[in-house]
Amino acid sequence: MQRTVFFISDSTGITAETIGNSILAQFEGMEFDKHRLPFVDDARKAEAAALRIKTRYAQTGDRPIVVNTMADRALCDIVATSGALMLDVFAPFIGPLEEELGAKRSGAVNRSHGLVDFDKYEARINATNYALSHDDGIDVDYAQADLILVGVSRSGKTPTCLYMALHYGVSAANYPLTDDDLDKLELPARLRPYKDRLFGLTIDPQRLAQIREQRRANSRYATIEQCRWELAQADKLMRREGIPNLNTTHVSIEEIASKIFERFGIERTMF
Repeated sequence: MQRTVFFISDSTGITAETIGNSILAQFEGMEFDKHRLPFVDDARKAEAAALRIKTRYAQTGDRPIVVNTMADRALCDIVATSGALMLDVFAPFIGPLEEELGAKRSGAVNRSHGLVDFDKYEARINATNYALSHDDGIDVDYAQADLILVGVSRSGKTPTCLYMALHYGVSAANYPLTDDDLDKLELPARLRPYKDRLFGLTIDPQRLAQIREQRRANSRYATIEQCRWELAQADKLMRREGIPNLNTTHVSIEEIASKIFERFGIERTMF
């Protein structure tokens, strides 16, 4: 069975989609046809969204589900004319908060991901620039790094560094362990002064081979034998040097980042 789900927001839709997907993941065996409708911030756009949802309802015969983070109740009411099941993400929290704070919500649109704190925003931009310039050993000046990810090529270092920078303003560099490093089974000299900032990422050989095959098909780099050797050597090196590490095969980037933050005692709020 497949149901249609719309994530609707007067802003980017990121909050609606993130929370919605977390809820939907609890229903195993169900398939969902997902659509994100961002920036529904006036009556005309709300009416267009309602028409699209109503049309989908007529096509499938199944009631669509709407995960909604629109702040303006009037816009929510317009979308509700579609006949969809409306799930207002904010509804369970607004009432209790209004009572606790002694204030009414503003109902202002486009607030979820606005530039509320310019210092934090600038920190995220600087951290992203740092991650890009210190990716795969391009720049090896690690004095300003909050942490350094090490691991074999394609083990998830780059996307993890960028995620931590974009969402949390963490300056993360990454260093790829080369065949030379793995042959010697020694921590590269350029990393030794920063050993307390190192965290290793590893991955299952079969998955690594699949990823590398997509990047360099039919190469020695992508063979299962090469992947097994590199990962085995990297494991020995990390154990010898006491580098904490995590297997990323079945772990999301968000979870990888959370585990790294926990290990280093980093407490940052998203956005």
